Amino acid sequence: MINLTENAARQIQLLREQHGADGRRLRIFVEAGGCSGFEYGMTFAEPKPDDVTLTSQDVEFNVDASSLAYLEGVTIHFDDGLHGKGFEFRNPNASSTCGCGRSFS
Repeated sequence: MINLTENAARQIQLLREQHGADGRRLRIFVEAGGCSGFEYGMTFAEPKPDDVTLTSQDVEFNVDASSLAYLEGVTIHFDDGLHGKGFEFRNPNASSTCGCGRSFS
């Protein structure tokens, strides 16, 4: 299960409206890179046949099967405060995370 906080869901809906994501759905993924070995990513993209579709806070999103293993139990938050970093991934399975909040191992 991947959970979005209310702030994250609100920001995703705003981005969808601003970028006209017609026919595209939010894709959450993990890829090699970043300063800790793996990096989180989000984009609006066409669904792929092997995607898993999940819903949190009334936001539907896609995750590919290989990324899902790394994202199980993750909470995604959007911090828009004075020192806000944008989207933060809170991953209970990560052994270490980078200060940027977008990279983990």
